[in-house]
Amino acid sequence: MEAINLNRLAYFVAVVDAGSFTRAAERLGITKTVVSQQVARLEADLRTSLLLRTTRRVEPTEAGRLLHARAVIILREAEDAFGEVAEVTASPAGTLRIAAPNDLGTSTIAPLVAKFCRTYPACTADLVLSDAKIDLIAHHIDVSIRVGWLDDSSQQARRIGTFRQLLVAAPDVARTLSADVPDDLDQQPFIANGALREPLVWHFSRGDFDRRTIRMRLSMTINATPAVLAATLAGGGLSVLPDFLVADPLRSGALVQVLPDWSLPSGGIHAVYPAARFRPPKVTAFVAMLEADVKRPPIAPGRSTAP
Repeated sequence: MEAINLNRLAYFVAVVDAGSFTRAAERLGITKTVVSQQVARLEADLRTSLLLRTTRRVEPTEAGRLLHARAVIILREAEDAFGEVAEVTASPAGTLRIAAPNDLGTSTIAPLVAKFCRTYPACTADLVLSDAKIDLIAHHIDVSIRVGWLDDSSQQARRIGTFRQLLVAAPDVARTLSADVPDDLDQQPFIANGALREPLVWHFSRGDFDRRTIRMRLSMTINATPAVLAATLAGGGLSVLPDFLVADPLRSGALVQVLPDWSLPSGGIHAVYPAARFRPPKVTAFVAMLEADVKRPPIAPGRSTAP
């Protein structure tokens, strides 16, 4: 038997799906004669009848049903392959709409978007910053960058990096502490991030076996992470903040890390996509740029400590 012509498979699938040669030809944008001839040649190649033709409808035979099930998969795989090649070879263009939380959006995403637009001048960008989850479809978002722990497994998401949570304080606050273990902190004023599920309960670890769970004493609650940082810089108390947000204040000495030998749970940085078979080049290019950026740790563990 000669090699199967994939176009003939496509014509055959269209006829089965449409239920008639006429409707299949209309969907394919070709003449009914061409469709009929190509399906007949496919039957000749396979030496079997694939369709039962009546005056009202065309029905697949048993062999036709088997071939149709496989042909749909084959054509879908071929379409995916062409789409993937197109993604690789095409240049990013058009408006890229990105959603991100306020903290990562301000510290990391906004500067990276500027770099992206310089690198790909055919692209423009629309960056939407919000700590609330945004409906990607309703707001026409191409990619949402989320930090922490995803609670919706139905999303098309990919983990592109991690961040560390650090216990920090302004130098004047840190100098008043005499803390050697997390248990010593439960009476210290703490600035809680109201955007978190449990903003006062923190799980510390040191080594493989030392674990402590501490409930902090509330001083104030703020529902936006950049504002928590501002209050911490002003000496309002201890706080737990992501490393990407406190990297510069730690380097400059505006903040110090408290109990650097103890670790808090790390979180993920995720790219979340709307449901789609393919992602345009502008999206893949931006996510690749972001992934390379977030893999560079902002600060080394234990860089700044309370005096």
